[in-house]
Amino acid sequence: MFLNKMTIEDIPIRGKRLFIRADFNVPLDRDLNITDDTRIRSTLPTINYAIDEGASVILASHLGRPEGTDPHFSLAPVAKRLQRRLGKEVAFAPDCIGPEAKKMAARLKPGDVLLLENLRFHPEEENNDDAFSKSLAGLGIDVYINDAFGTAHRAHASTTGITKFVKAKACGFLMKKEITYLEGAVENPARPFVAILGGTKVSGKIGVIENLGKKVDKVIIGGGMAFTFLKAAGIDVGNSLVEDSMIPIARDIRKNAIERGIKFYLPVDCVVAPSKDPSAEAKNVPVQEIPKDWVGLDIGPASVRLFMEVLANAKTILWNGPMGLFEMDAYSRGTSAVAQAVANAYALTIVGGGETSMAVHQAGESESISFISTGGGAALQLLEGEKLPGLTVLPDRPL
Repeated sequence: MFLNKMTIEDIPIRGKRLFIRADFNVPLDRDLNITDDTRIRSTLPTINYAIDEGASVILASHLGRPEGTDPHFSLAPVAKRLQRRLGKEVAFAPDCIGPEAKKMAARLKPGDVLLLENLRFHPEEENNDDAFSKSLAGLGIDVYINDAFGTAHRAHASTTGITKFVKAKACGFLMKKEITYLEGAVENPARPFVAILGGTKVSGKIGVIENLGKKVDKVIIGGGMAFTFLKAAGIDVGNSLVEDSMIPIARDIRKNAIERGIKFYLPVDCVVAPSKDPSAEAKNVPVQEIPKDWVGLDIGPASVRLFMEVLANAKTILWNGPMGLFEMDAYSRGTSAVAQAVANAYALTIVGGGETSMAVHQAGESESISFISTGGGAALQLLEGEKLPGLTVLPDRPL
């Protein structure tokens, strides 16, 4: 669907002014220090290519969900980190539009870099407002490059609106990489192809399950959504999270998968507790023996062993969604063990953004995964086979 999009390499950029939409939505601590700069590092190949080719670069991003101009959501810490990562000065504009931003953009020479202040300080960004889009393009832009996969599923001014006012447009290297792995590997995978799907709700992953269900050889279901599938199979899951409205759908998904010859795996044991309280007594039980008022919060050791066996001969593994409440130490072991199993597999391994990439990072296995997506929602939408507005507006390579 998106594999043939034009990239930054397809456009002459020497001496041109580039607007690169990046995703610098990085986590900050209380003192506004960046705690993980993966998203910044992921965009460096595109920025460095533009600098090396003699273009001047304007970078734009959002950070968090500010209400109005909130200094806690300023991109100033990103400008500082970028400067260190690029090894050169990065000018920082106090706004993303207006006379000061325009003046700073006009002063750029080939190889110069300017970072604009948070796009979301203006509500018009998320409203995809035409006048705001025109103001962004009015910074004297010759070429528009979208390298923000994490926002490609949003039709915002900086991802879709601006493209109406800039003739030359294309993907950056990160965007190209995301499409190549998430779409390319799924369309033509080395087999056996195993999908590991976790997270809280079946409803949030229904599109992914149905789309991947046509392409995979094996499916592993974990996390909170496993309890809806277990209940659909007639197992009493106590007080565990269940989407009752999704039970018939879960039943059909499993039945259809098995009829198509797909191997379908659910947890065989789980870690349960009377509540989510970290100090609550926790124990491991087979899924058939979950106590009446207890909650399942992680997969157990037998499930880990089963899932490791399932992954042993895989050639392609796609993982989206943790196996339990991994943010709490007591319920992180299942997710951590799956992260290790995926990292150690002799396979192409793809992790679909969001919580899953956090879990892999927490398990210390990031370096051993073939590809970790930078976009949670965008990755899900692409895996569902849905169109992404931020990519749809970019031209295809001429045939």
